[in-house]
Amino acid sequence: MTTTATDRTLVLGATGKTGRRIVPRLRMRGVPVRPASRSGPTRFDWSDPAGWDAVLRGVGTVYVVAPTVPGPVHGFVDRAEAAGVRRLVLLSGRAADDWGDTTFGRDMLSAEDAVRSSALEWTVLRPSNFAQNFDEDVFHAPLLAGSLALPAGPVPEPFVDLEDVADVAAAVLTEPGRHAGLVHELTGPRAVRFAEAVDLIAGASGRPISYRQVSPDAYTASLVEQGVHRDEAELVTAMFVMMERGAGAATTDGVATVLGRAPRPFEDYVVRAAAAGAWRG
Repeated sequence: MTTTATDRTLVLGATGKTGRRIVPRLRMRGVPVRPASRSGPTRFDWSDPAGWDAVLRGVGTVYVVAPTVPGPVHGFVDRAEAAGVRRLVLLSGRAADDWGDTTFGRDMLSAEDAVRSSALEWTVLRPSNFAQNFDEDVFHAPLLAGSLALPAGPVPEPFVDLEDVADVAAAVLTEPGRHAGLVHELTGPRAVRFAEAVDLIAGASGRPISYRQVSPDAYTASLVEQGVHRDEAELVTAMFVMMERGAGAATTDGVATVLGRAPRPFEDYVVRAAAAGAWRG
């Protein structure tokens, strides 16, 4: 494979949930990759702009995972343009156009504005909540303890499998021109209520696990008791309040549009995770 001085793909958040799945996929395609994160060999920190230029040197394409505060992506995009970057692929959130007046997602909306107003070729990926949140994130510990309590009721969520998100990202990152100026909304094949999701996990794991709905205030308080900073806890709660309005409850054909196949069903994720011992305790 012949490469030029700016053929390298920079993957931000390379140790995170999407980044660590995308990097090996790109390598399998023969793409020169620069994985970057706060803890990896190539260090990238949104709070340290002095280190951005070195990370961008020789890069043609960037996979961008926005920081948790609005603003920094604008400066990063300027640096990327100056460094000769040609393409940006941004990870955002499902149905961002319909979030309305909420404190949730201002970081992602700011990042979208930065990317979409740039002179570079850009693509935005907007996945639903990840199925893997049940075994890799905040839902996992409560499930192991036997009960998940969230401010989520009858409105379902079309959980998307992270393996599908990574497949889509790898395709978009390696198909210049095809996805220019597009926003891909990524969901699973059907929407699942949280109570049903927990029932499926309980069945596959063989463990008694229950789900109960709590008020937004009670959920915020529980997160703070677990050591989460109140500002962050309130943002997470705001996400659930927004979800209960149904803004992101509908499924999309985003995965099929990019990959030419249907997305993995939530049940498939549950069986794989249970087989790997995710909820063994």
